[in-house]
Amino acid sequence: MKKSYTFLLAVALFAGRSVSLFAEDFKVIANSSVPASSISADELKNVFLLTSTSVGGAHVEPVLAKGGAVHEAFLKEYVGKSGSALSTYYRSLVFTGKALMPKSFASDGEVADYVAKTKGAIGYVSSGAATSDVKTLAVK
Repeated sequence: MKKSYTFLLAVALFAGRSVSLFAEDFKVIANSSVPASSISADELKNVFLLTSTSVGGAHVEPVLAKGGAVHEAFLKEYVGKSGSALSTYYRSLVFTGKALMPKSFASDGEVADYVAKTKGAIGYVSSGAATSDVKTLAVK
């Protein structure tokens, strides 16, 4: 019995550590029109849950990746939902007329390009993605 408890504890600790490693594998980016240089985790969550449409007094819109490890890690770290749960959440908002479906793109390059060209856009990309035309927001 003690052996299985130790194993489960080790698995739980490893799983928790692996999530925090994933958090370092992405960065939050914003269009240059967004005045903030940092964003709180709560503000970020509210933007991606469509319960807030401004950061630092400027209108913002979330931009998502269509899937993948970075997408899932970002959602788990800051939004508290899986990709499928977030899609269901968005569909319910769209169905009731409370929101429009956020833009989503298949690659980091497409996300960064859209964010660079779209006033108020906020998204996330892998930490190694080229993001010279956008600003990186520190998450506090």
